[in-house]
Amino acid sequence: MDFKLHFDHYNINVADRDRSIKFYEKALGLKESSHINGPNGAFTITYLSDGISPFRLEITCLKDHPQAYELGENETHLAFRISTGEDFEAVRAYHRELGIICFENHDMGIYFIEDPDGYWIEILPAK
Repeated sequence: MDFKLHFDHYNINVADRDRSIKFYEKALGLKESSHINGPNGAFTITYLSDGISPFRLEITCLKDHPQAYELGENETHLAFRISTGEDFEAVRAYHRELGIICFENHDMGIYFIEDPDGYWIEILPAK
């Protein structure tokens, strides 16, 4: 292979842009880095960033699709790793307090939170 690729973003569709932005900021500290408004308001694409890595989460809100998305058995998910020096158990306690933990795997030392649209997000301890 004579070329190199790097991660840029991952897209999910959401039913309510503002609700999703609030969730990702409160639960994971992500902030809006930019957005694109589609023609005639048909859609809004919002990029969220942790301000550390170049990777962005792209959330797309389609004007004509305000209902919940059917995620089926899609096991694709985002994963966030706790930064070195951060307390994994304190972060887990915070997510538990928010009521967003949907699955814990104590044997593997990980857990998942669920966003307002039903997407699961894996939380990993620091390396």
